[in-house]
Amino acid sequence: MFDSTPVPLPHYTAAEKRHRVFAIVAASSGNLVEWFDFYVYAFCAIYFAGAFFPKSDPTVQLLNTAGVFAAGFLMRPVGGWLFGRIADRYGRKTSLLISVVMMCFGSLLIACLPTYASIGVWAPVFLLVARLLQGLSVGGEYGTTATYMSEVALRGQRGFFSSFQYVTLIGGQLLAVLAIGLIEVLLSEDEIRAWGWRIPFVVGAVAAVIALLLRRTLTETQTEEKRSAKGAGSLGNLFRHHTPAFLTVLGYTAGGSLIFYTFTTYMQKFLVNTVHLPIKVTTNVMTLALFLYMCMQPLFGMLSDRIGRRNNMLLFGALGALSTVPILSMLQHVSSPWAALLLIVLALAIVSLYTSISGIVKAEMFPPEVRALGVGLAYAIGNAVFGGSAEFVALKLKSVGHESAFFWYVTAMMVLAFLVSLRLPRRASYLHDDH
Repeated sequence: MFDSTPVPLPHYTAAEKRHRVFAIVAASSGNLVEWFDFYVYAFCAIYFAGAFFPKSDPTVQLLNTAGVFAAGFLMRPVGGWLFGRIADRYGRKTSLLISVVMMCFGSLLIACLPTYASIGVWAPVFLLVARLLQGLSVGGEYGTTATYMSEVALRGQRGFFSSFQYVTLIGGQLLAVLAIGLIEVLLSEDEIRAWGWRIPFVVGAVAAVIALLLRRTLTETQTEEKRSAKGAGSLGNLFRHHTPAFLTVLGYTAGGSLIFYTFTTYMQKFLVNTVHLPIKVTTNVMTLALFLYMCMQPLFGMLSDRIGRRNNMLLFGALGALSTVPILSMLQHVSSPWAALLLIVLALAIVSLYTSISGIVKAEMFPPEVRALGVGLAYAIGNAVFGGSAEFVALKLKSVGHESAFFWYVTAMMVLAFLVSLRLPRRASYLHDDH
């Protein structure tokens, strides 16, 4: 794995290049749909919460709390394990198809659910089930998509092509924002609360069907020999032989997820609560920042093809550690939306050193028989524990008068990401053995 001998690049025919590029598009389209559906729930919740969780019923309130916990934290690691095992034992294509079908069903279920007024407590129960399916699906989507895209990408351009995983992930979030914004323009608030909130879920379900049809055309990248190998998709095999690789991936995923959520989802609240920008201005700033962030991914992916994934990650850890406190401290005192945008985009450019190659740098650490499992499970745990808790930790520290302590917490995790990235291979990787 750590052999530094250069590996000659293969020659691809024009037909082979077209086939692989189409496979990247087909795989990433499903990723976009998955994240669109997942984010739509968050953005629509303000409109349908009253229909499913009336405050007069404490049992329903408990179900609501349990559903948020289970979907946001518990189901992602479970999905990472389950779909990683399916991908390693039964093929990447099989896992990708099941994942998008599950997300489609979850969205369609939410779109068609009767309200609490119609069926009582069963309404939030079914909503909980749908959200668990979505959490399970999106938890398994990352590892399998990252694995498939890394294996099918043109060698020598794997950083560039793998970057489209985050292009579609961020694109899904932006499309969800756009869909909600469009509905808010076309419908009154009463209409949205009555039935309009269901429209994005229907759109998501239809889009998932289209993604399913595209994914059915995919060519399997996992050989029958690797799928039937002893220990394929096995946790025992993963931790018996690849624990150092797993811990390495977990280490920089923890830091990467934390800083990603800090400058994306939490930043909206930070701009309102700390910077005191108006809510509409904040929404515009973050929408533009996310769009620019999405456009950066291929550029930083190409950079990794030039300088190497290891150097990308070392730059990410070092620049993240040096700049987090200054950027967040300056953001505390800005008054201009344009100044806020500039600082956020600067931070997201540093984050892009990681997110653009997030999938490929993890996939290169594991052999084919446990690759999807290793990538998916390490990501899901790191993302759930550190990314998922970012907002809670930040707001808690702010509430006790120590907001700047959160800045140093993120910085410490960036130092960890830098130290862990020192363990990355310099050139050769397991992927060189695959094709």
